[in-house]
Amino acid sequence: MEIENKYSKEFLVKLYEEMVRIRTFETKAGECFNKGMLAGNIHLCIGQEATAVGANYALEKTDFITSTHRGHGHCIGKGAKTDKTMAELFGKATGYCGGKGGSMHIVDVNLGILGANGIVGAGIPIATGSGLASKIKGTDEVTLCFFGDSGANTGAFHESINMAATWKLPVIYLIENNGLGVSVDIKSVTNTPNLSVRAVAYDIPGKTVDGNNVLAVYEAVKEAVDYARAGNGPSIIECETFRHEGHYCGDPSSYRPKEYIEEAYQKDAIKRFKEYLLENDVTEAEMVEIDEAMKKEIEEAYEFAVNSPYPDLSELTTDVYSQDNERSVVR
Repeated sequence: MEIENKYSKEFLVKLYEEMVRIRTFETKAGECFNKGMLAGNIHLCIGQEATAVGANYALEKTDFITSTHRGHGHCIGKGAKTDKTMAELFGKATGYCGGKGGSMHIVDVNLGILGANGIVGAGIPIATGSGLASKIKGTDEVTLCFFGDSGANTGAFHESINMAATWKLPVIYLIENNGLGVSVDIKSVTNTPNLSVRAVAYDIPGKTVDGNNVLAVYEAVKEAVDYARAGNGPSIIECETFRHEGHYCGDPSSYRPKEYIEEAYQKDAIKRFKEYLLENDVTEAEMVEIDEAMKKEIEEAYEFAVNSPYPDLSELTTDVYSQDNERSVVR
């Protein structure tokens, strides 16, 4: 990793811990799904941890995010607890949405998580609305919108960014470009070398960074956050990354060429960051300790989820419309 060493050891270790937390969570979730313990389907973000962590660490606790169908890492990076997140995947009453949302609809407004979303690109107008709300209220929150490369080819992308640019809304549009929309190679459906160049059409900043370099992501998003918080409006950041798994858990993903998979593992964000840390006063023993601590945490999250109750049948018609209760759900 080529980046200036200007961060404290404590900060660097926290980035590593958060990436390992997400990967360990995702690995366990995949195991549970393959054992038939989870209903529906799940989309794992293994390989994309650096974007979730680097971007979230550039935010304040009062800022907001919108997420995607591949959103566990985004939510954990924003502060979601692994036990409540795992419980939501299991459809349990102790989950963030009381077991009603599942993998693709994790929400906690109190943490600034406005929702993962099963519809491609659907978080883009929600994030734009969040930015508009901050603008109208005169507050300084920034909204970070995660979406994939295919989300950048939706009409909502262009309509939302046009609106945000016109009204100088405090929104960062972050494209996690793993090169594939399900099985479609993004290069076969776009006519530009990268997606951030689209910022030119709206006269806003646009930048493409190495999405497997957590510090590069952090620096790019921090710059965009400061720009937005100062009242200058939105930015587009494209993080070029890879997903190690198929589109969904269990997808044989025969559409991915061997070269893609080889490059994904060669440029693995956690592997590269470990090498960087070893060069910057973090020992192998310290990282092993973190690895073991994360395994313990996720195993405890699993036990919490397994032993939690399912929602009562009386919950079937609750949370359909806005209600006053303690649980943070989509209103």
